[in-house]
Amino acid sequence: MNHSLTSYIHTVPDFPKAGIQFKDITPLLKHPEAVREAVRALTELARAARVQKVVAIEARGFWLGPLIADRLSVGWVPIRKPGKLPAPTNSVSYELEYGADQLFIHQDAIEPGEVVLVHDDLLATGGTARAACQLVEACGGTVAQVSFLVELAFLSGRDRLKSYPVRSLISYDQ
Repeated sequence: MNHSLTSYIHTVPDFPKAGIQFKDITPLLKHPEAVREAVRALTELARAARVQKVVAIEARGFWLGPLIADRLSVGWVPIRKPGKLPAPTNSVSYELEYGADQLFIHQDAIEPGEVVLVHDDLLATGGTARAACQLVEACGGTVAQVSFLVELAFLSGRDRLKSYPVRSLISYDQ
């Protein structure tokens, strides 16, 4: 666990519903030195994968994903919720810890054969990240790695992502 960054992650009990211990990364975002350290560390985790694009998942993946892409000198692609992308899209439906949702990507966002990093802020059950990987593959891309600032290891999200290398900076066992 990255102890220098954990102090910036706050636990919010019973959000968004009773029994959930939400890990809030917004306090980290208020501190430029913490953002720089998180982006530096996530970039280093991804460097060996030699990715050509970073795909980040709406909304919280957008906070660090473009910065990682910038540090890697590669393009950034958003994966969005319904009704947010103007050009033709591919979509996938998936289950969340507390509901269902859909994700979309522009059909031309990833070139066939491109090597991609999928990034989001937090790994819980893995459903959202798995859906994002499916979208990358539907465009013809190859997912080289999936990265997260925070992982809730006790929810076993890695199990849904066992086909991909998964990297996280901070892991909570409970």
